[in-house]
Amino acid sequence: MIGTEVAAVGMVTGWGESAAALPPDAVRAAAGRRLIAARRSMATGERFRRATRECLLGIGAVEALLREGGLGREAIRGDATALVYVTAAAYGSSNRAFIEAEAARPVHFPYTAPSAVPAEVAIEFGLTGPYVILIGGAAATIDGLWQATLLLGRGRCARALVLAVETFAECEDLWARGRWLVRPPLVESAACALLVPGSWRATYAPASMPSPLEALARARAGETLACAPLIALALARAAGGAGPLTLTGEWRGRRAGLAWEAH
Repeated sequence: MIGTEVAAVGMVTGWGESAAALPPDAVRAAAGRRLIAARRSMATGERFRRATRECLLGIGAVEALLREGGLGREAIRGDATALVYVTAAAYGSSNRAFIEAEAARPVHFPYTAPSAVPAEVAIEFGLTGPYVILIGGAAATIDGLWQATLLLGRGRCARALVLAVETFAECEDLWARGRWLVRPPLVESAACALLVPGSWRATYAPASMPSPLEALARARAGETLACAPLIALALARAAGGAGPLTLTGEWRGRRAGLAWEAH
């Protein structure tokens, strides 16, 4: 099986649009705020008229990835690019908005599905390759990164995007009831990593303790659920670390780990 490497990582959070925008200490920077909302995307056009915030954030994360990697849209367009999408919360906002609307309109119903975000991303960037959707927090993103390495290693794609999006503003009160799951501040985020064939061998296994990168991402970004491992990757790249590295992610008592070592 061929090895892999992370070619680029793009991210958009309530703190800003890059790893450099993250504060040194998220709890201190939040100053008692439970929620740090992300700025609405500036995407324009008729196709985005009814798109939800989470869809626009997902598109923004891919655009940030292309800028970070110095790539044009043609570099990912077509059936050679796989898309792996992970979220724990992002479709909750659109579900609540639809259910509680005074007059729920059929045109908005498709956005209540977890597939809405990757569908909008696929349409916007012309992605027609394999796709996977995983529901869960940071552990599910570790699973998603592992699935991306398998798709690459088995020749199912030439490159893979691993995308995570989390929004909280519309369901902030619901997340407050589930405080045993999360620790504030909740920080709305979208992050995307581009994996390509490379010289690093990935190993997947359960993890008993958080890796230094997991702890760093939580300290710098706050609670970002499924986005946390991708934010950790962005922080590692910003520090000049292409590998070897170890990522971990935890959700509902399960912690998964993924290590990249020399092939």
